[in-house]
Amino acid sequence: MEIRKLLTIVEETHREADQKVDPPTRKAAAIAVIKNPFAGRYVEDLSPLMDMGEELGGLLGNRARQALGIPPEQCESYGKAAIVGLRGELEHAAAILHPKLGAPFRQALGRGLALIPSVKKRGAPGCTIDVPLNHKDAAFIRSHFDGMTLSVEDAPLPDEILVALVVTDSGRPLPRVGGLTKEEAKFEDGLR
Repeated sequence: MEIRKLLTIVEETHREADQKVDPPTRKAAAIAVIKNPFAGRYVEDLSPLMDMGEELGGLLGNRARQALGIPPEQCESYGKAAIVGLRGELEHAAAILHPKLGAPFRQALGRGLALIPSVKKRGAPGCTIDVPLNHKDAAFIRSHFDGMTLSVEDAPLPDEILVALVVTDSGRPLPRVGGLTKEEAKFEDGLR
């Protein structure tokens, strides 16, 4: 895997709707911009991209968690995303995000019973992507239905893939739409 760039972004929300958020809600994104070895050509066997996904799951999962300065058990939400440069195809993003990335990402966070929400798209340098988030161990906790918008000014180039993993230490600021709370969750089936 050829990495051109690694970035880590931490977002802290201290005020929402003119209300103090205490403690602040925090999200961290770890991003890798990698060369797409299959840009511009059709290849049947995408296993090299799947292997890259496995490596990125641990690398980026740990970087995001460490950016928050918390141990794995304090991670609450997660999500993943990829933007394929214009000479790539969506299946290249799928090969990175789906078959092998999840296990090392979950290991970096100490668990992860729930499905990791994901999104993929094709785009030019600087385009945005909205990384969907939900609670890592109980997907029905409404306070953790969220997202993080990311953009890298010079990525992805046409022959690159931007891969982003996001981790949080909380749900949305000031949640109040009801539903299952993290205190009520059983953390048994990844749903409730």
